Amino acid sequence: MKVLVLNGPNLNLLGEREPEVYGTLTLGEIDRRIKDRADRLGMEIRSIQSNLEGELIDAIQDARTWADAIVINPGGYSHTSVAIRDAIAAIDVPVIEVHLSNPSAREDFRQRDLVGEVSRGVVSGFGWMSYILALEAVATMGEG
Repeated sequence: MKVLVLNGPNLNLLGEREPEVYGTLTLGEIDRRIKDRADRLGMEIRSIQSNLEGELIDAIQDARTWADAIVINPGGYSHTSVAIRDAIAAIDVPVIEVHLSNPSAREDFRQRDLVGEVSRGVVSGFGWMSYILALEAVATMGEG
């Protein structure tokens, strides 16, 4: 199984950005943990991070030609990007949205999740483990 792990804006600053909200692990450390779990699940992972909406859309569109699933942390674009939402809706690849924090327990402007509306599922609030839980969900997709 081939999985794209796509990280959006500001996630390159993990480990130094608001550690009380997002934890102290860097994105590189999280990527290593994702790869370790993916290896145990027999998955091939391709990880990409971009602060640019268009690059995230390009990665989503490209994934339709090779990926069996996408795990995406769109960051703040969850609440603002109709374009990312539409890119996900346009492809026939299941998407699991992840968040380190729980947006539902945060500011009012985070209550609308455009990306989640077109995703197979959303995992949030478990820190770096949100990614691992999403991989586990991907691994069991298609089972009764």
